[in-house]
Amino acid sequence: MREASRTMRAALRLAALCTMTAALYAVWAAGAALLCLSRRARGRWRGLVFRTWARASAAVIGMRLRASGVAPRPPFLLVVNHLGYADVVALAAGCECVFVAKKEVGAWPVVGRLCRSTGTIFIDRRSRRDIPRALSQVEAALDEGAGVVLFAEGTSTRGAGVLPFKSPLLEAAARRGLPVHYASLSYDTPRGEARADTSVCWWGEMTFPVHFFELLKMRSFGAGLAFGDEAIYDGDRKALAGKLWAAVSARFVPVG
Repeated sequence: MREASRTMRAALRLAALCTMTAALYAVWAAGAALLCLSRRARGRWRGLVFRTWARASAAVIGMRLRASGVAPRPPFLLVVNHLGYADVVALAAGCECVFVAKKEVGAWPVVGRLCRSTGTIFIDRRSRRDIPRALSQVEAALDEGAGVVLFAEGTSTRGAGVLPFKSPLLEAAARRGLPVHYASLSYDTPRGEARADTSVCWWGEMTFPVHFFELLKMRSFGAGLAFGDEAIYDGDRKALAGKLWAAVSARFVPVG
């Protein structure tokens, strides 16, 4: 009986999430088509709709977001540790931003199209030759007034610690002397639910549809988002990556 109730909860949440996403996508598309906006203004409209979607999605899926510190205001480059797809909801609910994501996400049915519509910058992490193209898109987004979130570990983890940060996409910030903001993200689950490192974090060979449906079965889960106090500067991208890793690690709460 308990499992049937949990399955019903997940099904209702999935239906609500799909309905809400479709409605807000239509709102975004209508606004983008009808309003005579500059490129920057269109980006702000997209950001407003995306943030509304993220906050509504957090409520639908049972995410209890606890944000501390002050979120940066666009334009900004924000570096965060990566624990899975739930990160997008937590971060987009906490600040106005676009994301840098692996190329494979862009090919996912429905999800890929939605990501492209929100301004996601895709990168082929297996090809170093793709870095200059992605880097130029990051710079363009910043110049247009967007906030850009970079998962500098390059992959999602189970949250036992923070992996060393990769530095190539920090080249523009280092070269131009731009401030780089940082935040740490962690998850927890209430008593009686599965541990967050397997039920919320999405890593390794976990299958997305199965994992997501199991997440929707939970009553709720907590997301702790801690923004750093001050931005970090450095003219050397590798040194910058090291400083950011140390700052994020100092605030990180391991996922249990």
